[in-house]
Amino acid sequence: MKIGMISLGCPKNLTDSETMLGILSEGHEIVSDVSEAEVIIVNTCGFIDSAKQESIDTILEMAEYKKSTCKKLIMTGCLAERYNEEIMQELPEVDAVVGTGDYHKIAEIIDECMTGEKPCIFGHQNDEIPEGLARMTATPSYTAYLKIADGCDNNCTYCAIPQIRGKYRSRKIEDIVAEATELAENGVKELIVIAQDTTRYGKDIYGRYSLDRLLGELCKIDGIHWIRLHYFYPEAVTEDVLDIMSREEKICKYIDMPIQHINDDILRRMARRTDSLDIKKKIDRIREKMPDCVIRTSLISGFPGEDERAHEQLYNFVKQYKLDRVGVFPYSQEEGTVAANYPAQLPDEIKQKRADDIMKLQQVISYDKNRKRLGTVMEVLCEGYDEECYMYYGRSYADSIDVDSKVYFASEDEVEIGSFVWVEILDCDEYDLTGKEVSK
Repeated sequence: MKIGMISLGCPKNLTDSETMLGILSEGHEIVSDVSEAEVIIVNTCGFIDSAKQESIDTILEMAEYKKSTCKKLIMTGCLAERYNEEIMQELPEVDAVVGTGDYHKIAEIIDECMTGEKPCIFGHQNDEIPEGLARMTATPSYTAYLKIADGCDNNCTYCAIPQIRGKYRSRKIEDIVAEATELAENGVKELIVIAQDTTRYGKDIYGRYSLDRLLGELCKIDGIHWIRLHYFYPEAVTEDVLDIMSREEKICKYIDMPIQHINDDILRRMARRTDSLDIKKKIDRIREKMPDCVIRTSLISGFPGEDERAHEQLYNFVKQYKLDRVGVFPYSQEEGTVAANYPAQLPDEIKQKRADDIMKLQQVISYDKNRKRLGTVMEVLCEGYDEECYMYYGRSYADSIDVDSKVYFASEDEVEIGSFVWVEILDCDEYDLTGKEVSK
């Protein structure tokens, strides 16, 4: 069969898609153009309303191909897990529903579909994470996500992930290292370590936070040049992790740490396991240990009960602490979550205006930080050539794939995509840097 895949949502979802592609590549033909596919799989996101709508729109768009080349349309992932039976009833175009704990059964599901069955499997999100499965990476050949755990035990009141993905389940160090070694042997130079919460890695199977132990083993792998960390929770950032980050050259001085808010009352209503003082102490400690560390965060504006004072407190925090990368998202009232039933829900226009206010402030902060890089020399992973501006582009240690900025640079020589070069920074705007290749 010719199989086409569309993967929506977060990098954690993408790694599931890559595993499904790896499984299906053994016996089927994977096509990049879904118009050629006999079976189309849409791996959906169900995190917030906009993501759910995108998933449904994509399913309906793919259903049009059933009039020509497509024989079966399969819906997998978070939305499939969360609304399994409703999907089968209300979207007759869908031939199978596969929840988040069953993606490794995708080949069997396709076989069932081809006999005329309409399988709907879900409810296994707490099962053990399957290991040793083939994987076909969908990222550029030099970069790969490395999922070290699945699920979440934090139970934040605005979030449905624990319902969708199940309890927190760490993978064993040896299994992760084996996967990372294989990725390196296939040409991957940058590992992006992900989980719903990477800081809690290992507590469930080793009895202690073990991210530092895992990082120590990953740093030993030949061929890996950068190791990047996403999704730190401030209350679980340990000295052991900061120590190894500051010590090991392979680990990018980059931390993605979603704090969501800084007002203590809002943090309590979110059921976050921290407070404003702890968040500030962790930021100070990170900067003390690694002065050049780039901190990325995400914030929620307009959470139920957020008054002008709480918003102003968040605004002033951003102004004072000057984090390097900030994303602000208007609160989304998700059914099935505790916060969806909170009183004092705010109008969409207020939520959006508060998000815009903080993002305008962050633009100024980002520009000021970029100006301080003028005249410095940065190592850059080359990702391509821009025909319009006649320059190569890539990312520095300060930029993660898809979510951060770019470094554009001129070079007198041809630069191989996926190689590392040194770039002198000569100009900037609010987000991107521009420079020229130089010798180290």
